[in-house]
Amino acid sequence: MSAHLLAELTVFVLAVFVGFEVISKVPTTLHTPLMSATNAIHGIVLVGALLVAIVAAPKLGPALSVIVVFLASLNVFGGYVVTQRMLAMFKTRASGPRDGAKR
Repeated sequence: MSAHLLAELTVFVLAVFVGFEVISKVPTTLHTPLMSATNAIHGIVLVGALLVAIVAAPKLGPALSVIVVFLASLNVFGGYVVTQRMLAMFKTRASGPRDGAKR
């Protein structure tokens, strides 16, 4: 195992521990808004997937690149859908009571 690989694995393991500690300290009422707000940051994953697709090896690269770009796009757009649904919960309804309730 090379020193460079060992250093990268060390950073990865430390990032997992720090991320777990930070996320576990967030109250449950704030978890969804924070996660949906930070989902825009996952656009960086999409940019990285596109860059990998450009320099991919000719054998397996193109097929794998299409899959990676598709999954990264699902992550980004899914975050926006979750945010939209969450914000819709706070809108007031223009119509009256539902489900046959008396006025």
